[in-house]
Amino acid sequence: MSALLGWIVLLAGFRKGWAVRAARWVAIALAVSYVLLLGLHFGEAEGGFGTLAEVMKLFTDRWVALGGWVHYLVFDLFVGAWIVETAQREGLPWWRVLPALPLTFLFGPAGLLLFTLLRGKGF
Repeated sequence: MSALLGWIVLLAGFRKGWAVRAARWVAIALAVSYVLLLGLHFGEAEGGFGTLAEVMKLFTDRWVALGGWVHYLVFDLFVGAWIVETAQREGLPWWRVLPALPLTFLFGPAGLLLFTLLRGKGF
């Protein structure tokens, strides 16, 4: 729910400097919860990161799955804040950036790619 709040702030406050800062604070709060999850449950699950099969086994543990989800929420929101900040700095129109934000929320790298293409300047 808190990640969604961060995205709503980015969408509603697109031209406001406080929106990016607020979204980053939400991402930081989620990052703290991620670190706590790691601290409390690291090493309890079977599996690993060496192969796809190990990762799939790792994510059968509910705490690892939650940690993975929070991991994605943090990074996607951080990228969304970067997109809005970059758009503000470069004076890009709202309509040009808008499609990239929900895509970033739902499919992180695809939204980043779209923004990069819409921006026309690369990274």
